[in-house]
Amino acid sequence: MRVHAYAAPGPAEPLVPTVIERRAVGANDVLIAIEYAGICHSDIHTVRGEWGPQPFPVVPGHEIVGVVAEVGADVTKHRVGDRVGVGCMVNSCGECANCRNGDEQYCVNGTVFTYASPDRDGTSTQGGYSTHVVVDAGFVLSVPQGLDPAAAAPLLCAGITTYAPLRRWGAGPGRQVAVVGLGGLGHMAVKLAHAMGAHVTVLSQSLKKREDGLRLGADDYYATADPDTFTQLADRFDLIINTVSADLDINAYLGLLTVDGTMVNVGVAPGPMSVHGFLLGSRRNLTGSMIGGVALTQEMLDFCAQHGIGSEIEIISADRINDAYERVLASDVRYRFVIDAATIA
Repeated sequence: MRVHAYAAPGPAEPLVPTVIERRAVGANDVLIAIEYAGICHSDIHTVRGEWGPQPFPVVPGHEIVGVVAEVGADVTKHRVGDRVGVGCMVNSCGECANCRNGDEQYCVNGTVFTYASPDRDGTSTQGGYSTHVVVDAGFVLSVPQGLDPAAAAPLLCAGITTYAPLRRWGAGPGRQVAVVGLGGLGHMAVKLAHAMGAHVTVLSQSLKKREDGLRLGADDYYATADPDTFTQLADRFDLIINTVSADLDINAYLGLLTVDGTMVNVGVAPGPMSVHGFLLGSRRNLTGSMIGGVALTQEMLDFCAQHGIGSEIEIISADRINDAYERVLASDVRYRFVIDAATIA
């Protein structure tokens, strides 16, 4: 079926309206009429070629919420009219150890990502900046009642990207959690860690977003531009979630961890990191995390519904996508842009 979309023709070109072909609905497929699609910084990195060559034209978008319009003959979990979501992946082998363990994002045989990824039929996947998408039912999430659909869209990336490490490394009562950066990812990390019962501290370059941070659930807020901050907070945190994509002095942040504390990078820095061995010798851990599996993503959506958590959003029409990209790069959004898919056609 032919559907309307916005695509990047090349790495130096703005996104433009286009028409793309979606596959026919197979026995285990779900056709989704898209309502909202979030704009992720990853979209910008991808379409501008900053993460390597891409199969242009590329339709970005992996924060998708919509309504089921059609289901295949073998689909039992979703029905026409259900509100559903699609995140960063749309398929995996289902057979490797990682897939069997619910970590489809680490599929040994190659996760199929929502856009700019080789699909099982040899085509390139196209994402959520479109009116409709066809997705394997196993990768379609149920959006619980009570979640605002527009505010739920960024949960499919920003939400699970921060929920997964908070969950894995035990954010909860009695735990000191620091969030580096208060942006699209960071504001979700604050909300989620607060709802989990942790003591939450924001570490940001300045104090200009302090009021926002405290409103979103932070207990403390410090400016990292102040050198006294790192002395004052030494050995304090059980868990640090680094959400920024800029180069950081990793050694300074590792010094804020307790013994057995963990720093998790979920932002993608452009260059290599240099780590002093003596800091890791203090039994501090440095690791990374990428989104989450299907089951964990559903758990995250249910958790957000239970606690009334959505993303802080600004809804835009499709003809403002290119302007929104520039505003993201200028940190001029609090805290996530969401496209009204009704404006794509």
